[in-house]
Amino acid sequence: MRTNLNMPSRPKSDSRAPRARHPSDAVLSRLRQHIVDRGLKQSRQRDLIAEAFFGTPGHVSADELVGRVRALDSGVSVATVYRTLKLLGESGLASPLDFGDGQTRWESAVGRAHHDHLICTRCGVVVEFASERIEQLQSRVARRHGFTVESHRLELYGACADCGSRRASGVEPEEERP
Repeated sequence: MRTNLNMPSRPKSDSRAPRARHPSDAVLSRLRQHIVDRGLKQSRQRDLIAEAFFGTPGHVSADELVGRVRALDSGVSVATVYRTLKLLGESGLASPLDFGDGQTRWESAVGRAHHDHLICTRCGVVVEFASERIEQLQSRVARRHGFTVESHRLELYGACADCGSRRASGVEPEEERP
């Protein structure tokens, strides 16, 4: 696992991040069926957590989701949020992401095309991007090695345009100054 001590615990969302949307009845139905299949109880709190999760754009940590959910219902426990995120992941409705700072973030896996991430190790901004050429090159490399790809994730770490231009001009971001 990569760790970068300069990276803040909460990456900032990029303006190009997906917009928030509410879960469709089909999404909630899929989650409810997954809960029933596991022999668990469906609850209003789980629905509230799912709605808050799908209403949050981009990448969200469990702690950030706890804050959003508790603004709606202060009685929701941290454990219930964590367990619901795990259920969302197991059901294929959400994907966990580790951007190298030790904190798992989650993003919706519903109705989203495959994409990769650029992560600024200075300010923490996360930029989503898609490149057909990169996808083709990855497929070509896998075929060349007789490898069958089941899934993949590409994350590129470095300096975003703002941090790169500040560094080039000799102006360091506040958190990097001695």
